[in-house]
Amino acid sequence: MTFPAGQPPLTSSSLKVSDGSGTAAKDGDVLTAKVTVYNWDGKENKSSGSDYDQGHSEFVTVSPQLPKSLHEALVGARPGGRVLAVVAKDSLSPDQITQAKDQGTDFTTTSQVLVVDVESAAPKAAQGAVVDPAVDGVKLENPGGDKAPTLTTKTDAKAPKDLVVKTVIKGSGPQVKADQMILAHYTGKIWGTDKEFDSSWQRGEPATFALNQVVKGWAQGLTGVPVGSRVLISIPPDLGYGKEGNAQGGIKGTDTLVFVVDVLGAV
Repeated sequence: MTFPAGQPPLTSSSLKVSDGSGTAAKDGDVLTAKVTVYNWDGKENKSSGSDYDQGHSEFVTVSPQLPKSLHEALVGARPGGRVLAVVAKDSLSPDQITQAKDQGTDFTTTSQVLVVDVESAAPKAAQGAVVDPAVDGVKLENPGGDKAPTLTTKTDAKAPKDLVVKTVIKGSGPQVKADQMILAHYTGKIWGTDKEFDSSWQRGEPATFALNQVVKGWAQGLTGVPVGSRVLISIPPDLGYGKEGNAQGGIKGTDTLVFVVDVLGAV
């Protein structure tokens, strides 16, 4: 990265360095990208971090809540393209400027430059040929397209004692590794009662999480699953929240949890 001589401009700007191909990004899209950040201070202009150095990509959600110049750069970006955003104090709120200063970046004298290499855009839902998971006591409706699946767990059938993982739609992406960050849409219900305790679909956006920091049933159930898949997972208490349960979610220590999970990305 080469910077012009002299002091950095303290005004924001954006630039599409190279165009990619495919669908142009819009608000609400989640991009897989490699991001490099530089502190443009007019002196050393050092990189403060790069996904290339870390050896993995990251998820970037296109949103008006991003700094204005970064948002402008990402809207319309395509997979395979590179965009650049100069983030200066005019793109930030007073609170953001104060927070940045506490973290070592003084936006009264410095700007940040973000270079984003867009690799892909995540689908809104798993799509493909549907297979009946054939779990007695569980019903799953798959409306297709970008619509959420409907999970029903109202049943008198006994819950499985062991972890059950069934592929409903098999994705064509790489297999998820145990140490990766996952992008997923999901619904979670309690076996027998049909009580929904969590749903990213209801919140209107997919969730990101480290696979090695979730309950064992999720970690074991999703490791090895191809990206783009929809899976049904039945998790016994010992691989869920254990004997203590989860009071906040209304989950008792004896509850079996049932999830339908769309694995939309992994980095």
